[in-house]
Amino acid sequence: MPAFSPETMQAIQASWPIVLMGVIFYFLLYRPQKKEQKRRQELLSNLKKGERIVTIGGLYGTITALNEKIVTIKIADKVEVDVSRTAVSHHQNQPKP
Repeated sequence: MPAFSPETMQAIQASWPIVLMGVIFYFLLYRPQKKEQKRRQELLSNLKKGERIVTIGGLYGTITALNEKIVTIKIADKVEVDVSRTAVSHHQNQPKP
């Protein structure tokens, strides 16, 4: 191993807390967020007619029609509502993680 000068050793010792903070940031914040984004994208892309869903606003209903941007849900007899596809929170029978 090559011998480092005292200034180089001080610089290395001073920078390891910053590197450690970066690693902690990655594992505690960035990675879980990316995992959740992937799960949500899969949920939104796999929506099908007849599924029971819950919207972000708290509406419970069954999908009666959908296209790329809009989901029509039946929330009561003769009552259908159009919501944005991104407003779907989760499936009604699916437990939230």
